[in-house]
Amino acid sequence: MAALVLPEPIDKDGFNPNAKIPFNVTTAHVQAAMQDFIEFLTLIDSQLHTKEMASLENTMMQANFSSLVGEMMGARIPKHCPTVVKNLYHNGHPDMLPTGKYPGDAAQHAGSDGIEIKASRYLQGWQGHNAEDVWLLVFVFQSGREGPKVKKTTAFKFLLVVGAMLTKADWLFAGRSETSRRTITASVTKAGAAKMMANWIYKCPELRQQGEL
Repeated sequence: MAALVLPEPIDKDGFNPNAKIPFNVTTAHVQAAMQDFIEFLTLIDSQLHTKEMASLENTMMQANFSSLVGEMMGARIPKHCPTVVKNLYHNGHPDMLPTGKYPGDAAQHAGSDGIEIKASRYLQGWQGHNAEDVWLLVFVFQSGREGPKVKKTTAFKFLLVVGAMLTKADWLFAGRSETSRRTITASVTKAGAAKMMANWIYKCPELRQQGEL
């Protein structure tokens, strides 16, 4: 049987006390949500290991696992922060809304009146489906493969959390040819990424020691 590889713990000293997050969300709320995911993945992977099954992150498609991380963050932050709620509109935007503002906590498109959440394996080049004004919160992680890594481990690990208010000018729209079947996407520009990096919320020890980002 392969060795059990569990998620790495969050570095409690890795949170930026000067980070600004809207709607009274704090770094403590973000940390609590991240810890919830670590405990969730530890529980699931431990049980899978007893059945000699692969870990969850090595069973799911990579894109689907990234979506799971983002969905969990969008669901758990409101559990710890009373001033935001999960957007209950199917495929509504953004992922979290101000508490009590929208009927049924559901909005098809509230624009910048909320927080959009993305999870990514990459330290740059974050994507969305639309170029729009939005407060974007990105969770970067490594898991199950050798890149992009800050250390040689296949364990799940949160690397970076950043966020900022982006405008349409902070996105680079990527079209597609008439024959392409790929979904149209927009990527955060270097200028947009710089805004987010300047307001970093969490950095793992390796990134802080390397002085990166």
